[in-house]
Amino acid sequence: MSLRFGYGTNGFGSHRLDDALAVIAGLGYEGVALTVDHPHLDPFAPDLGARTAAVRRRLDDLGLAVVIETGARYVMDPWHKHEPTLVSEHDRERRVDLLCRAVRIGAELGAEAVSFWSGTLPPGTADQQGWDRLLAGVEAVLSEAERCEVTCAFEPEPGMFVDRLDSALELRRRLGAPERLGVTVDIGHLVCNETETPEECVRAAGPWLANVQLDDMLRGVHEHLEFGDGEVDLPQTLGALLDVGYAGLASVELPRHGHAAPVVAARSLEALSSALAEAETAREMPSREEERSAAT
Repeated sequence: MSLRFGYGTNGFGSHRLDDALAVIAGLGYEGVALTVDHPHLDPFAPDLGARTAAVRRRLDDLGLAVVIETGARYVMDPWHKHEPTLVSEHDRERRVDLLCRAVRIGAELGAEAVSFWSGTLPPGTADQQGWDRLLAGVEAVLSEAERCEVTCAFEPEPGMFVDRLDSALELRRRLGAPERLGVTVDIGHLVCNETETPEECVRAAGPWLANVQLDDMLRGVHEHLEFGDGEVDLPQTLGALLDVGYAGLASVELPRHGHAAPVVAARSLEALSSALAEAETAREMPSREEERSAAT
C-alpha cells in the first residue's frame, strides 16, 4: 500500500471549481480536499442540490476522491473570521447547521471524511464551559453523520480550544469513542504546535486517523509553507503514515498560495513523490538486511 495525495481547493481560490479540479487531476493528484465555501461549492446556495450533483459527476469523470473541509473563513459572518464556532458564546447552532450541511454534501459526493475543528474559546470563558459547548455541538453533528453514514474527522488547530492532538483524542474519549469520529492531522501543525515529533504524533493518532493535511511550518509559527520552507521532515513523516497503514487521502493545504496555484501544486506533488520514494526505500532496507543475514 502507498499513499494517495490530494490538493485543497482553498489553494485554488482564484479558479472556478471545475477548472481547479481539472488542474488538480491533470497534475496527477488522486483526490481533492474540497472546502465548502462561496467561491466554489457554497453550502448556503439555493441551487446546492443541483450543484453538488454536478460536482459529483465532475469528480467521477476526473477520477478524483474527495474529503470535505469546513474551514471557510467568512462563509457565515462577513466581519469575523470563522465565526460562529462550536464554542462561541452565541449562535453555535449556526455552526452545527453548517457542519450538518457539510455532512450531507459529503454523503452526496461519496466523501471519505468531513473535517472540522472547535473554534477559539471567547476570552473569560471557563474551559469546562468550552467542553460543554463542544461536546453538545459535536454530538449533534455525529448524529447527522450516523444518519448519512459519513466519517467525521476532528482537527486540532493552533490557537483554538482544541489545539493539540491529545485534546482531540480527549474529545473522542469524552464522547465515548464514537465510530464515526476520527482525527484530522495537519503535519505542519505538528511541527508548529506539538511537543512530540510529527512521526510520533502520526503513530499516536494512527488508529483514529481519518484525514491528513500536508504542508510545511516552522516551530511556533502558524503559517502554511511550501515543502522545504519549514521544519517538517517529509520523508520521515510520510514513512510514519505508511507505518500506521493510513489509507485515506493526504492533501496539500496551502490556502495562501492561490496566486500561483498550478505552479505550487506541481512543485508540491514533485516534492511529495520524491519524499515518498525516499520513505518507501527506507522502509525496505531492514527487510533487505534481514534477507542478507538469513542468506549468510
